[in-house]
Amino acid sequence: KRRVALQTALADLGGVWPLEQVTAALSDLADRAVDLALRAHVRAEVARGKLPATEADAGGIFALAMGKGGARELNYSSDIDLIVLFDETAYPEADQAEARAALIRATRKMAGTLSDVTEHGYVFRTDLRLRPDASVTPVCISAAAALAYYEAEGRTWERAAFIKARAAAGDIAAGERFLRELRPFIWRKHLDFAAIQDAHDMRLRIRDHKGLGGRLEVAGHDMKLGRGGIREIEFFTQTRQLIAGGRDPDLRARDTVGGLAALAAKGWIPADVAAELTDHYRRHRDIEHRIQMVNDAQTHVLPKDAPGLRVIAALMGEADPQAWATALKTRLERVHGLTERFFAPSEPTEDRPPLSDASQAIIDRWQDYPALRSDRARQIFRRIEAPLLSRMARAGHPAEALARFDSFLSGLPAGVQLFSLFEANPQLIDLLVDICGTAPALAAYLARHPSVLEAVLAGSFFAPWPGEAGLQAELDRALQRALTQPGGGYERALDAARRWAHEWQFRVGVHHLRGLIGAEEAAAQYADLAGACIAALFPVTAADFARRHGPPPGRGAVVLGMGSLGARVLNAGSDLDLIVIYDADGVESSDGPRPLATRPYYARLTQAMVTALSAPTAQGRLYEVDMRLRPSGRQGPVATAIESFEAYQMDEAWTWEHLALTRARAVARIGADAPALAQQIEALRRRILTRRGGDARVLPDLAQMRARLFAAKPAHGAHDARQGPGRLQDIDLLAQSCALRAGDPAHGTLAQLRA
Repeated sequence: KRRVALQTALADLGGVWPLEQVTAALSDLADRAVDLALRAHVRAEVARGKLPATEADAGGIFALAMGKGGARELNYSSDIDLIVLFDETAYPEADQAEARAALIRATRKMAGTLSDVTEHGYVFRTDLRLRPDASVTPVCISAAAALAYYEAEGRTWERAAFIKARAAAGDIAAGERFLRELRPFIWRKHLDFAAIQDAHDMRLRIRDHKGLGGRLEVAGHDMKLGRGGIREIEFFTQTRQLIAGGRDPDLRARDTVGGLAALAAKGWIPADVAAELTDHYRRHRDIEHRIQMVNDAQTHVLPKDAPGLRVIAALMGEADPQAWATALKTRLERVHGLTERFFAPSEPTEDRPPLSDASQAIIDRWQDYPALRSDRARQIFRRIEAPLLSRMARAGHPAEALARFDSFLSGLPAGVQLFSLFEANPQLIDLLVDICGTAPALAAYLARHPSVLEAVLAGSFFAPWPGEAGLQAELDRALQRALTQPGGGYERALDAARRWAHEWQFRVGVHHLRGLIGAEEAAAQYADLAGACIAALFPVTAADFARRHGPPPGRGAVVLGMGSLGARVLNAGSDLDLIVIYDADGVESSDGPRPLATRPYYARLTQAMVTALSAPTAQGRLYEVDMRLRPSGRQGPVATAIESFEAYQMDEAWTWEHLALTRARAVARIGADAPALAQQIEALRRRILTRRGGDARVLPDLAQMRARLFAAKPAHGAHDARQGPGRLQDIDLLAQSCALRAGDPAHGTLAQLRA
């Protein structure tokens, strides 16, 4: 160890190695030392016959490097923080008790090998106290017991600690498997702004315990725990990672510099703040290293006397100790200012506006709502109540805004996370009031899906629209994560699709509300979203179905989007009109564990797809689906063979069914030859339209259909923009008639009118 430390220090002081290479070298040494010591003592237990394993393996035991070791940021005189666990499934049940005792002994001896002082000094002081419930548990416990503890009792500080955790020694594969299984504990699927208060409280407790809350002076300052020190930068970074890392795996960097860079890249902190804190962090760590070089002591405290400070300044390459100390004090104050502003919750600075008796009566009942049951929720809400009411008082229709907010609040099952979100991001209060005051449909949507507010904070919320293909690619990635993560599967994928779609639907609504897009563009974006959902979910549903019944027989199947979806003029609450067409290509049945004849195979697969889109889950539902435009409507099969579809359209279909066909477009497909099948169906659609366009019966049929339609669904008053003569429905009917008469393949209303 002394040789490695000397070589590293020379490369460090000589400016040959940057900070990251210095800390990586020290961390690599620690990993190697722990691994050698752990394996040596496991082998000794095997040799004594106390462990039913071979001397060549690690006996299922692994050491997780925590803190600076996990992030590969060790100092010259760092302790190493380890959590040692073992995979009890590596042993037969009858041997587990004996294995547990042997591995506890091996862990104790490993710690002694590294920590005990000999005439040559020590290797690493080893701290095993970060393990679950350290005061009552042995130094090595099973991975299953650790998982159960974190799932039931894990605290915010433990979540923060595991950001840096890394499988460093022993059975690395078992360690990495444990960390994968622990991800849901560390990384919450929703933005976790409530963690801010926990982290802030923890900082204050450490500061008070260490007596570090006084005036800032360079002499005797603690570079790690003191004001503006290393820990403030680490807490700033880790807390932001905890908030958003559950939604974005790119934010899960173990090291502080990498974490700051990722947060800046994703828009969670300004790039200039990340750059400044990175610079301060590197300089602080350099100073910390120089402090430890002097006496090889685990200290982070600057000398209190002038000669000692001169030594540190000289090791930093500074000729003027006073100027160096002045610059350092400025850095410390700057770090403290940047990080404290983020952590410290502010007390209300606005007074509540005057309220009418009716408004006060509404507010008085809020304390009885589920969202305000806990003391913590009420405490946070008190801090945001005055600004919330002030903004509502300035809304165009304050009473309506308050009533809709009341409806929103009454439907929340809990409030801590959402109120913390509002407190940390006051701009969301403005948006919420704007929605409640001017967009009742969007307010109702928000009441059903309050978590979509988190999407506003993502850097991509105001990015250019990605289009249907871009949306599908993003959803494909989300579905794959849900399918492959620990505890994942088909149901998790359906939930992931709903969370994803709800956020994008909310984005379209907000952009429309704020005037960033017009009604026509919003309709096209809603259609893009629906198309992406069907295109991404259909293959996932088909794969789940194929596990039981085998892959799709024949060439595959295509989903046609009809009506508003086909024309790309969907609105927020539209049903999806769909038709499923398949080509068995002479294959009579599927080939799987439970094979099905081709016709029931595609019928049941179609029903599974409809369920995937429309069934309510813990995350709500995606879309209502209407299959009545298929041949023979409700009396026909839910999936239609291509030859049956062609025969029906050519010989039996009514004019209104050909009218519907003017808007049909392929939105999803599965199977071995599905792309070619989609092209074949589109060619068939064009052939049908061309053949029917010159039919003399078309115009009389359309006139009768229009009269029946308006008689059955008259306009709802003078301001009904949708139904009735001369309104949107009439324009759509005219456009489809033009396309049918001209035999034109256009799908959209404007393109059809030009036909």
